Formats: sequence, C-alpha cells, structure tokens
Amino acid sequence: MQEDSVASVDTLTEAYSDQWAGAASGEETNAFIQFMSSNDLIFVVLGVSLIIWLVLIFFLFKVDRKVSELEQEIQNSKKS
Repeated sequence: MQEDSVASVDTLTEAYSDQWAGAASGEETNAFIQFMSSNDLIFVVLGVSLIIWLVLIFFLFKVDRKVSELEQEIQNSKKS
C-alpha cells in the first residue's frame, strides 16, 4: 500500500521536474530568481512571513501606546 502512495508522489515529481530543470539551466534569469533558486524556496517564504509578522507586531504596539495616551487624556479631562 505504501509503495502505491510513494509512486503517486513520485509521478508528480517527475511531471514537474523537467520544467524546473529547464528554467534553471538554459535561460538567463535576473538576480532575484537566481537567489530564490539557489536557496530553498521555503526559506524565502518563511522570511517574508517573518517580516510581515514583525511589521504587524510593531503596528500593534504603536497603536496600543497611542490608545493608552488617549485613555490618560480622557481620565485627566474627567478629573479637571
């Protein structure tokens, strides 16, 4: 049973391996495509997602600080 599932995965690999091999070997590519093909693509995806998460965290802290300042202003205006 496992050999059948491995064989089906292998047929997918064989179907797309020619396209990847042809793109990397014969054609001239720009620096970005060369960079992505030289490294595993998963690391590029992880890097981009890490940048997105860091920007979101920064934005949340910035908004939280502004909301805290507004809350203090409201409390100060109620006391006065």
